[in-house]
Amino acid sequence: MKAKPVWKTDHQSQLSLLPPSYDDFVPQNHPVRIVNAIVNRIDISSIEVTYKGGGTSSYHPRALLKILIYAYLRNLYSSRKIEQALGENIHFMWLSGNIRPDHNTIANFRSGKLKGKFKKIFNQVVLLLAQQQVLDIKDIYVDGTKIEANANRYTFVWGKSIANSRERIKKQLKELWRYVETVYAEEEQRPNEPDNFEAIDPEEVSKTIDQINKALEGKKTDSKVRQKLNYAKKNWPGNIAKYNSQQEQMGGRNSMSKTDPDATFMRMKEDHMKNGQLKAGYNLQACSNNQFITNYTLAQTTADTTTLIDHLEEYKESFGHTPDTITADPGYGSEENYAYLEGEGVEAFVKYNYFHKEQKQAKKEPDPFHPDQLHYNLEQDCYYCPMGQQMHNIGQYQKKTTNGYLQTYTRYQATNCNGCPLRGLCHKSKHHRIIERNHNLIRLKAKAKEKLLSKEGIAHRKQRCWDIEAIFGDIKHNMNFKRFALRGIEKVNVEIGLVAMAHNLKKLALVI
Repeated sequence: MKAKPVWKTDHQSQLSLLPPSYDDFVPQNHPVRIVNAIVNRIDISSIEVTYKGGGTSSYHPRALLKILIYAYLRNLYSSRKIEQALGENIHFMWLSGNIRPDHNTIANFRSGKLKGKFKKIFNQVVLLLAQQQVLDIKDIYVDGTKIEANANRYTFVWGKSIANSRERIKKQLKELWRYVETVYAEEEQRPNEPDNFEAIDPEEVSKTIDQINKALEGKKTDSKVRQKLNYAKKNWPGNIAKYNSQQEQMGGRNSMSKTDPDATFMRMKEDHMKNGQLKAGYNLQACSNNQFITNYTLAQTTADTTTLIDHLEEYKESFGHTPDTITADPGYGSEENYAYLEGEGVEAFVKYNYFHKEQKQAKKEPDPFHPDQLHYNLEQDCYYCPMGQQMHNIGQYQKKTTNGYLQTYTRYQATNCNGCPLRGLCHKSKHHRIIERNHNLIRLKAKAKEKLLSKEGIAHRKQRCWDIEAIFGDIKHNMNFKRFALRGIEKVNVEIGLVAMAHNLKKLALVI
Protein backbone atom coordinates (compact mmCIF):
# COMPACT_ATOMS: atom_id res chain seq x y z
CA MET A 1 0.00 0.00 0.00
CA LYS A 2 1.35 3.43 -1.02
CA ALA A 3 2.29 5.65 1.93
CA LYS A 4 0.56 8.98 2.28
CA PRO A 5 2.73 12.09 1.88
CA VAL A 6 3.37 14.16 4.98
CA TRP A 7 3.00 17.91 4.46
CA LYS A 8 4.92 20.52 6.41
CA THR A 9 2.62 22.83 8.34
CA ASP A 10 2.66 26.58 7.73
CA HIS A 11 2.07 29.32 10.25
CA GLN A 12 0.36 31.90 8.09
CA SER A 13 -2.29 32.69 10.70
CA GLN A 14 -0.13 32.05 13.76
CA LEU A 15 0.09 35.00 16.15
CA SER A 16 3.34 35.77 17.95
CA LEU A 17 3.59 37.06 21.47
CA LEU A 18 6.70 39.01 20.41
CA PRO A 19 6.70 40.07 16.70
CA PRO A 20 9.88 39.10 14.84
CA SER A 21 12.42 41.83 13.98
CA TYR A 22 13.49 42.57 10.39
CA ASP A 23 17.04 42.01 11.64
CA ASP A 24 16.24 38.33 12.19
CA PHE A 25 15.70 37.86 8.43
CA VAL A 26 18.97 39.48 7.26
CA PRO A 27 22.05 37.19 7.42
CA GLN A 28 25.12 38.65 9.08
CA ASN A 29 27.26 38.46 5.94
CA HIS A 30 24.60 39.82 3.58
CA PRO A 31 25.66 42.67 1.18
CA VAL A 32 22.89 44.90 2.55
CA ARG A 33 24.74 45.02 5.87
CA ILE A 34 27.92 46.06 4.04
CA VAL A 35 26.06 48.94 2.39
CA ASN A 36 24.56 49.99 5.73
CA ALA A 37 27.89 49.90 7.58
CA ILE A 38 29.87 51.74 4.89
CA VAL A 39 27.34 54.54 4.35
CA ASN A 40 27.06 55.05 8.12
CA ARG A 41 30.81 55.79 8.26
CA ILE A 42 31.07 58.44 5.54
CA ASP A 43 30.58 62.19 5.76
CA ILE A 44 27.55 63.45 3.79
CA SER A 45 27.40 66.97 5.22
CA SER A 46 27.78 68.39 1.69
CA ILE A 47 24.32 66.95 0.91
CA GLU A 48 22.75 67.78 4.27
CA VAL A 49 23.47 71.52 3.90
CA THR A 50 21.41 71.65 0.69
CA TYR A 51 18.18 71.07 2.65
CA LYS A 52 16.27 74.16 3.78
CA GLY A 53 15.01 74.39 7.34
CA GLY A 54 11.38 74.60 8.36
CA GLY A 55 8.33 73.23 6.61
CA THR A 56 7.46 69.57 6.49
CA SER A 57 9.93 66.87 7.45
CA SER A 58 12.28 65.31 4.87
CA TYR A 59 13.71 61.85 4.42
CA HIS A 60 17.30 61.81 5.67
CA PRO A 61 19.80 61.86 2.76
CA ARG A 62 21.80 59.05 4.37
CA ALA A 63 18.75 56.75 4.23
CA LEU A 64 18.05 57.68 0.59
CA LEU A 65 21.72 57.15 -0.27
CA LYS A 66 21.65 53.66 1.26
CA ILE A 67 18.51 52.81 -0.69
CA LEU A 68 20.00 53.97 -4.01
CA ILE A 69 23.34 52.21 -3.58
CA TYR A 70 21.73 48.93 -2.57
CA ALA A 71 19.20 49.23 -5.42
CA TYR A 72 22.05 49.53 -7.93
CA LEU A 73 23.78 46.61 -6.25
CA ARG A 74 20.61 44.59 -6.92
CA ASN A 75 20.36 45.79 -10.55
CA LEU A 76 17.38 48.05 -9.85
CA TYR A 77 17.82 51.30 -11.78
CA SER A 78 14.21 52.48 -12.14
CA SER A 79 12.91 54.72 -9.36
CA ARG A 80 9.49 53.05 -9.65
CA LYS A 81 10.99 49.58 -9.16
CA ILE A 82 12.97 50.85 -6.18
CA GLU A 83 9.74 52.24 -4.70
CA GLN A 84 8.11 48.85 -5.22
CA ALA A 85 11.03 47.01 -3.58
CA LEU A 86 10.74 49.21 -0.48
CA GLY A 87 7.30 47.74 0.14
CA GLU A 88 8.03 44.13 -0.84
CA ASN A 89 11.69 43.27 -0.18
CA ILE A 90 12.66 42.52 3.42
CA HIS A 91 16.24 43.67 2.84
CA PHE A 92 15.10 47.08 1.57
CA MET A 93 12.70 47.35 4.52
CA TRP A 94 15.52 46.59 6.99
CA LEU A 95 17.97 48.98 5.30
CA SER A 96 15.53 51.87 5.04
CA GLY A 97 14.09 51.46 8.52
CA ASN A 98 10.73 50.80 6.85
CA ILE A 99 10.45 54.27 5.32
CA ARG A 100 8.79 54.33 1.91
CA PRO A 101 9.78 57.36 -0.20
CA ASP A 102 7.93 57.46 -3.51
CA HIS A 103 9.62 57.27 -6.91
CA ASN A 104 9.60 61.06 -7.35
CA THR A 105 11.53 61.54 -4.10
CA ILE A 106 14.06 58.88 -5.13
CA ALA A 107 14.47 60.30 -8.65
CA ASN A 108 14.82 63.90 -7.45
CA PHE A 109 17.41 62.90 -4.86
CA ARG A 110 19.44 61.00 -7.47
CA SER A 111 19.37 63.63 -10.20
CA GLY A 112 19.24 66.70 -7.94
CA LYS A 113 20.81 66.40 -4.50
CA LEU A 114 23.61 64.03 -5.57
CA LYS A 115 24.56 66.05 -8.64
CA GLY A 116 28.13 67.33 -8.30
CA LYS A 117 28.51 65.76 -4.83
CA PHE A 118 28.55 61.99 -5.25
CA LYS A 119 32.17 61.80 -6.45
CA LYS A 120 33.48 62.97 -3.06
CA ILE A 121 31.34 60.34 -1.35
CA PHE A 122 32.76 57.68 -3.68
CA ASN A 123 36.31 58.85 -2.94
CA GLN A 124 35.69 58.50 0.82
CA VAL A 125 34.70 54.87 0.32
CA VAL A 126 37.79 54.18 -1.82
CA LEU A 127 40.06 55.65 0.89
CA LEU A 128 38.20 53.62 3.51
CA LEU A 129 38.81 50.43 1.54
CA ALA A 130 42.46 51.42 1.08
CA GLN A 131 42.83 51.82 4.86
CA GLN A 132 41.42 48.31 5.27
CA GLN A 133 44.06 47.14 2.72
CA VAL A 134 41.37 45.78 0.44
CA LEU A 135 42.81 47.82 -2.43
CA ASP A 136 45.84 49.99 -3.18
CA ILE A 137 45.44 53.43 -4.80
CA LYS A 138 49.14 53.61 -5.72
CA ASP A 139 49.07 50.98 -8.49
CA ILE A 140 46.25 51.35 -11.00
CA TYR A 141 45.04 49.71 -14.22
CA VAL A 142 43.26 51.96 -16.73
CA ASP A 143 40.83 51.18 -19.53
CA GLY A 144 37.70 52.57 -21.13
CA THR A 145 34.35 51.34 -22.40
CA LYS A 146 31.43 53.02 -24.12
CA ILE A 147 27.94 53.05 -22.60
CA GLU A 148 24.84 54.04 -24.52
CA ALA A 149 23.11 57.29 -23.56
CA ASN A 150 19.40 57.67 -22.88
CA ALA A 151 18.84 59.21 -26.30
CA ASN A 152 17.02 58.37 -29.49
CA ARG A 153 19.34 56.75 -32.03
CA TYR A 154 18.08 58.92 -34.87
CA THR A 155 18.32 62.40 -33.26
CA PHE A 156 21.88 63.00 -34.39
CA VAL A 157 23.42 66.37 -35.25
CA TRP A 158 26.73 66.31 -37.16
CA GLY A 159 29.28 69.12 -37.02
CA LYS A 160 30.12 68.56 -40.69
CA SER A 161 26.43 68.85 -41.60
CA ILE A 162 26.22 72.22 -39.80
CA ALA A 163 29.28 73.47 -41.68
CA ASN A 164 27.81 72.28 -45.01
CA SER A 165 24.45 73.94 -44.28
CA ARG A 166 26.13 77.25 -43.48
CA GLU A 167 28.22 77.00 -46.63
CA ARG A 168 25.09 76.26 -48.66
CA ILE A 169 23.33 79.37 -47.34
CA LYS A 170 26.43 81.46 -48.04
CA LYS A 171 26.57 80.11 -51.60
CA GLN A 172 22.87 80.79 -52.21
CA LEU A 173 23.22 84.36 -50.91
CA LYS A 174 26.01 84.95 -53.41
CA GLU A 175 23.92 83.42 -56.20
CA LEU A 176 21.02 85.74 -55.35
CA TRP A 177 23.34 88.70 -55.41
CA ARG A 178 24.73 87.65 -58.80
CA TYR A 179 21.15 87.64 -60.04
CA VAL A 180 20.78 91.22 -58.75
CA GLU A 181 23.92 92.19 -60.67
CA THR A 182 22.54 90.73 -63.90
CA VAL A 183 19.30 92.74 -63.43
CA TYR A 184 21.27 95.96 -62.94
CA ALA A 185 23.65 95.12 -65.80
CA GLU A 186 20.73 95.32 -68.21
CA GLU A 187 20.13 98.89 -67.02
CA GLU A 188 23.85 99.65 -66.99
CA GLN A 189 23.82 100.31 -63.27
CA ARG A 190 25.76 98.88 -60.34
CA PRO A 191 24.04 98.22 -56.96
CA ASN A 192 25.72 98.60 -53.55
CA GLU A 193 27.08 95.18 -52.64
CA PRO A 194 26.22 93.77 -49.17
CA ASP A 195 29.04 93.94 -46.62
CA ASN A 196 28.84 90.29 -45.55
CA PHE A 197 27.82 87.02 -47.16
CA GLU A 198 29.09 84.83 -44.31
CA ALA A 199 26.33 82.64 -42.85
CA ILE A 200 27.46 82.84 -39.21
CA ASP A 201 25.13 85.39 -37.64
CA PRO A 202 21.30 85.50 -37.93
CA GLU A 203 21.18 89.30 -37.95
CA GLU A 204 23.82 89.59 -40.66
CA VAL A 205 22.02 87.02 -42.83
CA SER A 206 18.72 88.88 -42.36
CA LYS A 207 20.44 92.17 -43.17
CA THR A 208 21.96 90.73 -46.39
CA ILE A 209 18.56 89.37 -47.49
CA ASP A 210 16.97 92.80 -46.85
CA GLN A 211 19.65 94.46 -48.97
CA ILE A 212 18.96 92.03 -51.81
CA ASN A 213 15.21 92.68 -51.52
CA LYS A 214 15.79 96.42 -51.46
CA ALA A 215 18.02 96.23 -54.53
CA LEU A 216 15.24 94.40 -56.43
CA GLU A 217 12.48 96.85 -55.46
CA GLY A 218 10.74 98.14 -58.55
CA LYS A 219 12.68 95.76 -60.77
CA LYS A 220 11.25 93.07 -62.95
CA THR A 221 12.09 89.94 -60.97
CA ASP A 222 11.84 86.25 -61.75
CA SER A 223 9.00 84.76 -59.67
CA LYS A 224 11.23 81.87 -58.57
CA VAL A 225 13.84 84.32 -57.25
CA ARG A 226 11.16 86.25 -55.37
CA GLN A 227 9.85 82.97 -53.91
CA LYS A 228 13.36 81.98 -52.84
CA LEU A 229 13.92 85.35 -51.18
CA ASN A 230 10.67 85.02 -49.23
CA TYR A 231 11.71 81.55 -48.09
CA ALA A 232 15.17 82.83 -47.15
CA LYS A 233 13.77 85.74 -45.13
CA LYS A 234 11.45 83.41 -43.26
CA ASN A 235 13.83 80.49 -42.59
CA TRP A 236 17.51 81.24 -42.98
CA PRO A 237 18.05 83.54 -39.93
CA GLY A 238 16.28 80.99 -37.70
CA ASN A 239 18.30 78.15 -39.19
CA ILE A 240 21.57 80.01 -38.57
CA ALA A 241 20.54 80.65 -34.94
CA LYS A 242 19.78 76.94 -34.56
CA TYR A 243 23.14 75.97 -36.08
CA ASN A 244 24.96 78.37 -33.73
CA SER A 245 23.18 76.92 -30.70
CA GLN A 246 23.99 73.35 -31.76
CA GLN A 247 27.61 74.27 -32.46
CA GLU A 248 27.93 75.79 -28.99
CA GLN A 249 26.43 72.66 -27.40
CA MET A 250 28.81 70.40 -29.32
CA GLY A 251 31.91 72.35 -28.34
CA GLY A 252 34.85 70.64 -29.99
CA ARG A 253 32.93 67.45 -30.77
CA ASN A 254 31.79 66.37 -34.22
CA SER A 255 28.33 65.10 -33.20
CA MET A 256 25.65 65.19 -30.54
CA SER A 257 22.13 63.96 -29.85
CA LYS A 258 19.13 66.29 -29.80
CA THR A 259 17.59 64.42 -26.86
CA ASP A 260 20.84 64.42 -24.84
CA PRO A 261 23.13 67.16 -26.21
CA ASP A 262 26.01 66.03 -23.96
CA ALA A 263 26.11 62.59 -25.61
CA THR A 264 28.32 61.91 -28.64
CA PHE A 265 27.62 59.35 -31.36
CA MET A 266 30.04 56.45 -31.02
CA ARG A 267 30.59 52.96 -32.32
CA MET A 268 29.51 50.46 -29.67
CA LYS A 269 30.66 46.87 -29.15
CA GLU A 270 27.04 45.90 -28.50
CA ASP A 271 25.91 46.03 -32.13
CA HIS A 272 22.76 43.90 -32.35
CA MET A 273 22.16 44.88 -36.00
CA LYS A 274 25.75 43.95 -36.96
CA ASN A 275 25.96 47.00 -39.22
CA GLY A 276 28.32 49.27 -37.27
CA GLN A 277 25.53 51.71 -36.45
CA LEU A 278 26.63 54.70 -34.37
CA LYS A 279 24.75 55.33 -31.11
CA ALA A 280 24.72 58.26 -28.71
CA GLY A 281 26.87 57.43 -25.72
CA TYR A 282 29.59 58.33 -23.25
CA ASN A 283 33.14 57.01 -23.00
CA LEU A 284 33.58 55.66 -19.46
CA GLN A 285 37.17 55.80 -18.22
CA ALA A 286 37.96 53.81 -15.09
CA CYS A 287 41.01 52.75 -13.15
CA SER A 288 41.12 49.81 -10.77
CA ASN A 289 43.14 47.85 -8.28
CA ASN A 290 42.32 44.31 -7.17
CA GLN A 291 39.13 44.55 -9.27
CA PHE A 292 37.89 47.56 -7.26
CA ILE A 293 37.16 50.81 -9.11
CA THR A 294 39.40 53.55 -7.68
CA ASN A 295 38.38 56.37 -10.03
CA TYR A 296 35.95 57.00 -12.88
CA THR A 297 35.39 59.80 -15.38
CA LEU A 298 33.11 60.26 -18.38
CA ALA A 299 34.51 61.54 -21.67
CA GLN A 300 32.57 62.86 -24.63
CA THR A 301 35.21 61.76 -27.14
CA THR A 302 35.38 58.42 -28.90
CA ALA A 303 39.15 57.85 -28.57
CA ASP A 304 40.77 56.84 -25.29
CA THR A 305 44.04 58.60 -26.13
CA THR A 306 42.81 62.10 -25.29
CA THR A 307 41.12 61.09 -22.01
CA LEU A 308 44.06 59.86 -19.89
CA ILE A 309 45.43 63.22 -18.69
CA ASP A 310 42.00 64.51 -17.58
CA HIS A 311 41.34 61.19 -15.84
CA LEU A 312 44.61 61.32 -13.91
CA GLU A 313 44.16 65.01 -13.07
CA GLU A 314 40.83 64.14 -11.45
CA TYR A 315 42.54 61.23 -9.70
CA LYS A 316 45.13 63.65 -8.32
CA GLU A 317 42.40 66.06 -7.21
CA SER A 318 40.54 63.22 -5.47
CA PHE A 319 43.47 61.70 -3.56
CA GLY A 320 46.05 64.49 -3.48
CA HIS A 321 48.65 62.67 -5.58
CA THR A 322 49.13 60.75 -8.80
CA PRO A 323 49.51 56.95 -8.65
CA ASP A 324 52.97 55.39 -8.44
CA THR A 325 52.36 53.05 -11.40
CA ILE A 326 49.86 52.91 -14.22
CA THR A 327 49.20 50.09 -16.67
CA ALA A 328 47.17 50.64 -19.84
CA ASP A 329 46.61 49.21 -23.31
CA PRO A 330 47.86 50.71 -26.64
CA GLY A 331 44.88 53.09 -26.83
CA TYR A 332 46.71 55.38 -24.39
CA GLY A 333 50.22 55.20 -25.87
CA SER A 334 50.76 58.72 -27.26
CA GLU A 335 53.66 61.15 -26.95
CA GLU A 336 51.48 63.57 -24.99
CA ASN A 337 50.50 60.90 -22.45
CA TYR A 338 54.03 59.54 -22.09
CA ALA A 339 55.40 63.08 -21.55
CA TYR A 340 52.72 63.82 -18.94
CA LEU A 341 53.39 60.60 -17.02
CA GLU A 342 57.14 61.24 -17.11
CA GLY A 343 56.61 64.80 -15.84
CA GLU A 344 54.41 63.55 -12.99
CA GLY A 345 56.94 60.89 -11.99
CA VAL A 346 54.52 58.02 -12.69
CA GLU A 347 56.06 54.68 -13.64
CA ALA A 348 54.16 53.87 -16.81
CA PHE A 349 53.55 50.40 -18.23
CA VAL A 350 51.62 51.77 -21.20
CA LYS A 351 51.73 50.03 -24.55
CA TYR A 352 52.05 51.94 -27.83
CA ASN A 353 50.70 51.13 -31.26
CA TYR A 354 52.52 48.25 -32.93
CA PHE A 355 53.98 47.01 -29.62
CA HIS A 356 52.50 43.53 -30.13
CA LYS A 357 53.36 43.61 -33.83
CA GLU A 358 56.98 44.35 -32.92
CA GLN A 359 57.08 41.34 -30.61
CA LYS A 360 55.74 39.07 -33.35
CA GLN A 361 58.20 40.44 -35.89
CA ALA A 362 61.15 40.23 -33.49
CA LYS A 363 61.77 36.66 -34.66
CA LYS A 364 61.70 37.74 -38.31
CA GLU A 365 64.43 39.50 -40.26
CA PRO A 366 63.86 43.30 -39.83
CA ASP A 367 63.26 45.52 -42.83
CA PRO A 368 66.65 47.27 -43.39
CA PHE A 369 64.95 50.17 -45.20
CA HIS A 370 62.54 51.07 -42.39
CA PRO A 371 63.44 54.39 -40.71
CA ASP A 372 63.67 52.60 -37.33
CA GLN A 373 66.46 50.40 -38.73
CA LEU A 374 68.57 53.29 -40.06
CA HIS A 375 71.59 54.26 -37.95
CA TYR A 376 71.39 57.65 -36.24
CA ASN A 377 74.48 59.71 -35.40
CA LEU A 378 73.57 61.88 -32.41
CA GLU A 379 76.68 64.08 -32.54
CA GLN A 380 76.22 65.03 -36.20
CA ASP A 381 72.41 64.78 -36.08
CA CYS A 382 72.18 62.68 -39.22
CA TYR A 383 71.00 59.26 -40.36
CA TYR A 384 72.74 56.78 -42.65
CA CYS A 385 70.84 55.02 -45.40
CA PRO A 386 71.39 51.28 -46.14
CA MET A 387 74.12 52.24 -48.62
CA GLY A 388 75.97 54.26 -45.93
CA GLN A 389 75.06 57.67 -47.37
CA GLN A 390 74.44 60.49 -44.90
CA MET A 391 70.90 61.87 -44.59
CA HIS A 392 71.22 65.45 -43.35
CA ASN A 393 68.84 67.48 -41.18
CA ILE A 394 66.84 69.74 -43.52
CA GLY A 395 64.56 71.35 -40.95
CA GLN A 396 61.76 70.85 -38.45
CA TYR A 397 58.03 71.44 -38.25
CA GLN A 398 55.44 71.19 -35.48
CA LYS A 399 52.03 69.56 -35.43
CA LYS A 400 49.33 70.17 -32.84
CA THR A 401 47.26 67.30 -31.42
CA THR A 402 43.55 67.43 -30.57
CA ASN A 403 44.40 68.50 -27.01
CA GLY A 404 46.75 71.24 -28.22
CA TYR A 405 50.00 69.37 -27.57
CA LEU A 406 52.84 70.35 -29.94
CA GLN A 407 54.78 67.53 -31.56
CA THR A 408 58.13 68.31 -33.20
CA TYR A 409 59.19 66.42 -36.33
CA THR A 410 62.68 66.61 -37.88
CA ARG A 411 63.20 65.91 -41.59
CA TYR A 412 66.29 64.20 -42.99
CA GLN A 413 67.15 63.90 -46.69
CA ALA A 414 69.68 61.80 -48.56
CA THR A 415 72.25 63.74 -50.59
CA ASN A 416 72.02 61.75 -53.80
CA CYS A 417 69.86 58.70 -54.60
CA ASN A 418 70.57 58.81 -58.33
CA GLY A 419 72.06 55.57 -59.59
CA CYS A 420 71.66 53.77 -56.25
CA PRO A 421 71.08 50.04 -56.90
CA LEU A 422 68.80 49.83 -53.82
CA ARG A 423 66.61 52.80 -54.71
CA GLY A 424 63.62 50.71 -55.85
CA LEU A 425 63.61 48.83 -52.55
CA CYS A 426 64.42 51.88 -50.43
CA HIS A 427 61.75 54.39 -51.55
CA LYS A 428 59.33 55.25 -54.38
CA SER A 429 59.88 59.02 -54.46
CA LYS A 430 61.07 60.76 -57.62
CA HIS A 431 63.41 62.86 -55.48
CA HIS A 432 66.07 61.96 -52.92
CA ARG A 433 64.65 60.06 -49.94
CA ILE A 434 63.28 62.07 -47.01
CA ILE A 435 62.37 60.63 -43.61
CA GLU A 436 60.60 62.33 -40.69
CA ARG A 437 61.52 61.52 -37.10
CA ASN A 438 59.95 62.55 -33.79
CA HIS A 439 62.96 62.16 -31.49
CA ASN A 440 61.03 62.77 -28.27
CA LEU A 441 58.45 60.11 -29.16
CA ILE A 442 61.21 57.67 -30.18
CA ARG A 443 62.87 58.19 -26.78
CA LEU A 444 59.61 57.77 -24.86
CA LYS A 445 58.64 54.62 -26.80
CA ALA A 446 62.07 53.07 -26.16
CA LYS A 447 61.63 53.81 -22.44
CA ALA A 448 58.11 52.32 -22.48
CA LYS A 449 59.30 49.21 -24.33
CA GLU A 450 62.03 48.60 -21.77
CA LYS A 451 59.51 48.79 -18.92
CA LEU A 452 56.92 46.64 -20.70
CA LEU A 453 59.43 43.85 -21.37
CA SER A 454 60.81 43.85 -17.83
CA LYS A 455 59.74 41.21 -15.32
CA GLU A 456 57.62 43.76 -13.45
CA GLY A 457 56.10 45.01 -16.72
CA ILE A 458 55.05 41.53 -17.80
CA ALA A 459 53.38 40.97 -14.42
CA HIS A 460 51.47 44.25 -14.68
CA ARG A 461 50.39 43.49 -18.26
CA LYS A 462 49.02 40.11 -17.21
CA GLN A 463 47.14 41.57 -14.26
CA ARG A 464 45.56 44.37 -16.32
CA CYS A 465 43.51 41.89 -18.35
CA TRP A 466 41.70 40.36 -15.38
CA ASP A 467 41.68 43.49 -13.23
CA ILE A 468 39.97 46.30 -15.14
CA GLU A 469 38.38 44.35 -17.99
CA ALA A 470 36.64 42.02 -15.52
CA ILE A 471 34.99 45.10 -13.99
CA PHE A 472 33.45 46.16 -17.29
CA GLY A 473 32.22 42.60 -17.79
CA ASP A 474 30.56 42.67 -14.36
CA ILE A 475 28.92 46.06 -15.00
CA LYS A 476 27.58 45.25 -18.45
CA HIS A 477 26.63 41.61 -18.07
CA ASN A 478 26.15 40.75 -14.39
CA MET A 479 24.68 44.13 -13.45
CA ASN A 480 23.09 44.45 -16.91
CA PHE A 481 23.96 48.14 -17.03
CA LYS A 482 24.32 48.92 -20.73
CA ARG A 483 22.31 52.13 -21.05
CA PHE A 484 21.99 55.20 -18.85
CA ALA A 485 18.59 56.12 -17.45
CA LEU A 486 19.38 59.83 -16.95
CA ARG A 487 20.33 62.56 -19.40
CA GLY A 488 23.03 65.22 -19.26
CA ILE A 489 26.64 64.61 -18.28
CA GLU A 490 26.21 65.85 -14.69
CA LYS A 491 23.33 63.45 -13.97
CA VAL A 492 24.99 60.63 -15.89
CA ASN A 493 28.10 61.13 -13.73
CA VAL A 494 25.97 60.46 -10.65
CA GLU A 495 24.51 57.34 -12.23
CA ILE A 496 27.85 55.81 -13.21
CA GLY A 497 29.14 56.71 -9.73
CA LEU A 498 26.31 54.69 -8.17
CA VAL A 499 27.18 51.78 -10.48
CA ALA A 500 30.87 52.00 -9.47
CA MET A 501 29.96 52.17 -5.77
CA ALA A 502 27.60 49.19 -6.11
CA HIS A 503 30.31 47.17 -7.86
CA ASN A 504 32.86 47.94 -5.14
CA LEU A 505 30.55 47.06 -2.25
CA LYS A 506 29.39 43.89 -3.97
CA LYS A 507 33.04 42.93 -4.44
CA LEU A 508 33.76 43.81 -0.80
CA ALA A 509 31.01 41.46 0.36
CA LEU A 510 32.82 38.62 -1.45
CA VAL A 511 36.27 39.23 -0.01
CA ILE A 512 35.52 39.86 3.67
